[in-house]
Amino acid sequence: MAFKQMEKIGYFIEWAKAKENVPDHEMFSTVDLFESQNPNQVIIGVSSLARKAGEKGLPHYGPKEAKENKRDFSDEQLKAGAGIIGLQMGSNKGATQSGQSFGKGRMIVD
Repeated sequence: MAFKQMEKIGYFIEWAKAKENVPDHEMFSTVDLFESQNPNQVIIGVSSLARKAGEKGLPHYGPKEAKENKRDFSDEQLKAGAGIIGLQMGSNKGATQSGQSFGKGRMIVD
């Protein structure tokens, strides 16, 4: 009986990968489900399958799957953005070579 159950789980995994395009890294293995070895991977696999169902208009679970958003910038636009320092890189306001000018000094006691 256990072999039949594991075989059916294997058929489900093959179907999900082939027909529903669930990626290999998101799908679980038969042993993960049957022997409860990796329940987190089972949840990831089922959630991935549910996202794929949302693309076909079926009831789905979780956020929509991201689509490609290719952008073509002209050379002029790329050159205009080269001189701008993004906020992710931080700010150099108040920075000098003498160091930081705020906070309490470090106390070194011999």
